[in-house]
Amino acid sequence: MKTATLSGDLTFATVLAHREALAPAVSAQAAEIDLSGVGYADSAGLSLLLELTRLARAGGHELRFVRVPPAVSKLAQFFGLGDMLPLHA
Repeated sequence: MKTATLSGDLTFATVLAHREALAPAVSAQAAEIDLSGVGYADSAGLSLLLELTRLARAGGHELRFVRVPPAVSKLAQFFGLGDMLPLHA
């Protein structure tokens, strides 16, 4: 399983850089993305996680987000995305 780490803010201003950095993980047959270094996320950040999930699934790949900080999991729950994102504490 390929592992990638995401750190810093997950916001509108950083989405493009994070998308490019995580592209290899999304194309792997099985990957997990460690979110423990994310300090803040906004709706654009959640949209990126949804997009990565959709791309992985469309390619028949498994993708999991692990070590999800409360800031991300609470925001996902607030928007009702908890069931749509493969978030693992």
